[in-house]
Amino acid sequence: MLLPKSNTPRWIVMVIDLFLSAFALIFAYLIRFDLKADEAVIQEEWDILSKSIIVYFVVKFLVFYTFRIHKGLVRHTSTEDLRRIFLASVTSSVIFFVLGLVRFHYVDQYYLLPTSVLLMEFLASFMLLLGLRFFIKLIYLESIKGKNIENRVLIYGAGISGLITKRTIEKSAESTEKIVGFLDDSKKMSGNRLEGLTIYHTAQLEKIIEREKVSKLIIAIQEPDGNNRKQVVEICLKHNVSVQKVPSTKSWINGEFSTKQIAKIKINDLLGRKPIKLGEEKIKGELSGQVILISGAAGSIGSGLVRQIAPYHPEKIVLLDQAESPLYDLQNELKSDFPQLEFEVVIGDIRSYKRMKNLFETFKPRFIFHAAAYKHVPLMENNPSEAVLTNVLGTRNLVDLALENEVYKFVMISTDKAVNPTNVMGASKRIAEIYAQAKNAKNKTKFITTRFGNVLGSNGSVIPLFQRQIENGGPITVTDERVTRFFMTIPEACQLVLEAGVMGDGGEIFVFDMGDSVKIIDLAKKMIKLSGLELGKDIEIKVTGLRPGEKLFEELLAKEENTLATHHPQILKAKIRESELSRADSVHELIELFETQDNMVIVRKMKEIVPEFISNNSDFEQLDNK
Repeated sequence: MLLPKSNTPRWIVMVIDLFLSAFALIFAYLIRFDLKADEAVIQEEWDILSKSIIVYFVVKFLVFYTFRIHKGLVRHTSTEDLRRIFLASVTSSVIFFVLGLVRFHYVDQYYLLPTSVLLMEFLASFMLLLGLRFFIKLIYLESIKGKNIENRVLIYGAGISGLITKRTIEKSAESTEKIVGFLDDSKKMSGNRLEGLTIYHTAQLEKIIEREKVSKLIIAIQEPDGNNRKQVVEICLKHNVSVQKVPSTKSWINGEFSTKQIAKIKINDLLGRKPIKLGEEKIKGELSGQVILISGAAGSIGSGLVRQIAPYHPEKIVLLDQAESPLYDLQNELKSDFPQLEFEVVIGDIRSYKRMKNLFETFKPRFIFHAAAYKHVPLMENNPSEAVLTNVLGTRNLVDLALENEVYKFVMISTDKAVNPTNVMGASKRIAEIYAQAKNAKNKTKFITTRFGNVLGSNGSVIPLFQRQIENGGPITVTDERVTRFFMTIPEACQLVLEAGVMGDGGEIFVFDMGDSVKIIDLAKKMIKLSGLELGKDIEIKVTGLRPGEKLFEELLAKEENTLATHHPQILKAKIRESELSRADSVHELIELFETQDNMVIVRKMKEIVPEFISNNSDFEQLDNK
């Protein structure tokens, strides 16, 4: 049965509602007389009713119009419509009762409607008005079910969000999906039914996919357990089931969402874990009311730190970066999201000592989070002098000024590529670590280092690159099938940095337990599947060969470093080798070599400072043989 494509005119809905009310009144009289009233009784009742029947319809019309029960879309009747119809019915009955008292005492000693009729008319009218609407809604839902079904869908999450997702899909005229059941992590809910659909436990997923021929899974849990979500997605990818997710409730429009908002799951959701929650009170105690300088504030980690620190109510955050446009965007974001935050935007280059000196004298920071650096391995391999200027000289400037101005803590953001470096970028960061750690002995400032691997979604990382290549139709380029990397989320990285800033006493290198490393080629294959494409048919993967200085496997701790446990099981602490501290003086000599613009001379000096720096697939390998 098909319903009209256009909405029924509102006056027709009003006429039908009045007709149903009249029918309810007649039904109430019939019930009053047990369906056995003779002609004389009917005539007597009509003589009484006929004098007030106009009043009945006028009251019904005015009340229905006031409560706007004719305005709702009948095919989409909701609990809000039910509420309005109930209030309209109650209001009408109350008015009839009051008018009945007026008629009895001041007109002809007859009530507008007998009490029994009044009660039955209320019930019959309410049920008819509501029943018709739900009957039409049922017809509508059945009519849209008759279309071609393209996907058999399983909803992951049997809570409120999952239920709303089911109803949204079923209401959508454009949807070509059939919900076959719910999936949930709770064993207690397994086997129960929700709106006629069975709830299955996640352990049954593979069986359900095969039995119900599931072609799509929608994640409707707002904050799913990271491990469970990963396992569910892995199973779906294995069986070529597409995976989508319901957006955060914050992005729902007026508290509701449409099927158009259901999006494909991203690789970040598969690799990322829950951000670590650490010493909130201690972090707040140290950062609240302090002036905090963040270098590289416009970058992925720098801006993430700003967002993490803002809720702790610092006196001021100084945002230092030379990237004008990203700083401008960050400034606008902070004004919108943190209107009470005091911050200062400083365009400046950490390589300029005079500029940095002026900055320190002007703002007198107590905390420094140093995230500014060049990080791209191939670019730095071709430009060693620039790597030295920014990553080494820039760090030296900030370190020396921190000591001179007696900054309380200096937290340096480093990289896993600084461990047994095979490239110029990693070696430059290792030298920066050595310099900062050596200055820690001065005891004026506590210098702390944090190391982590690749950050999901950061500027220039592999995932945005793969995404662009997929959008362009490929091929996806992988340097080597054996390459593996560690991954972490931006919130995880920022939490680690903040925790290091609080728990560090100076001289430590903090490392986050990042779990297992991930093969980059497997990452590419998963991204292809998550995009709904088929490897070898829709898109190709091309192996291009290792880039200069690139490692097959990254490390977080050098072999000679001692690893110690901390109060948090996911955070390790490594003490720097004392023998390296004496090499800090060589940093000045390295920086002076910039004037030569001789890459071989510069890199040779870097290898002297960091003996474990062994170049890989690079022109600088010849220096390792001498």
